[in-house]
Amino acid sequence: MAVPAMNSFKMVLKFLTNQKTTIGYSFMAILTIGSERIFAMVSFQCPCNRRQNFAYGLTFLLGPAVVLLVIGLFVCTRLWRLYTGCCLNPLKLCPRGNFVGCLQVLVKVLSGACIAPVMWLSVALLNGTFYECAVSGLDENVVVQIICKNKTRTCQDELHRVPCSKSQLPPNENTELLLMLRAQSQILGWCIIIISATVAIIGTCYKNCRSQVSYLQLTFQKIYIEKEKEKFELFAEDYATKLAERNLKSFFDNKSPEPFPFPHHKAWEEISTIYTFKKSEQYYSTLQRYVERTDRDYSSEKQPVLEGEDGIEMDC
Repeated sequence: MAVPAMNSFKMVLKFLTNQKTTIGYSFMAILTIGSERIFAMVSFQCPCNRRQNFAYGLTFLLGPAVVLLVIGLFVCTRLWRLYTGCCLNPLKLCPRGNFVGCLQVLVKVLSGACIAPVMWLSVALLNGTFYECAVSGLDENVVVQIICKNKTRTCQDELHRVPCSKSQLPPNENTELLLMLRAQSQILGWCIIIISATVAIIGTCYKNCRSQVSYLQLTFQKIYIEKEKEKFELFAEDYATKLAERNLKSFFDNKSPEPFPFPHHKAWEEISTIYTFKKSEQYYSTLQRYVERTDRDYSSEKQPVLEGEDGIEMDC
């Protein structure tokens, strides 16, 4: 009985591993919905003041989206691989004048970072609480007249109090305005969802249509990149441990350190660039392209060199 149970567990684990992107996005959506509900119920209190409603509602609507965008950019490995060192070497942003390739990378970075903000805006607009507060505080006569069309002057004067249900309007008219504002908010929310989904499917179709390699080879590259990243972290931890032990042993024994082969700065720079498939070469990463080169200079990679003021800055 133990063997079938173990096989079933491995199948479930493999399925979850293969679907980790979908699971990650699902978890992000659940977290976004939960966060929005907490903000709406606990933190958000519309001031119902003509001068403050718009700024207050817009802050809660756009503020978290901006924060999520910054976090998305901050954790994007592809962005930092492209950006690191570009002030000293501006050509790194567009190596060999490949402006189109650089633009494609930036689009991928921004599209990935925009997933969480778009989720937040969609959920917040579908709920409608923040939008109601923001729009009810607008001073634009055109907007106010559209909302209060075919209504008395009191509607325009009391619009900013509608989200709090403290207006001097009749209860049925107050409810009608609230439903109108919520409907507008939900329409905007669905528009963002539909536009995002349309752009995503069109972008994916265009990318696959322009791909120089087959779908299965792209799938293989994704698997390879994940495995290379996992192994790189293990190798980096192992070599960092060995280097630390070697340096500490040399320090405490008061002896010259033993030779320790280590990649040169130029090698690190080359494997840190972003790689895309080309018809002329069949590599799956910049690391593979580097190790398969026949003109590598091994003589400069025998000793690790960590420079000071004029080279790589070390942590204080």
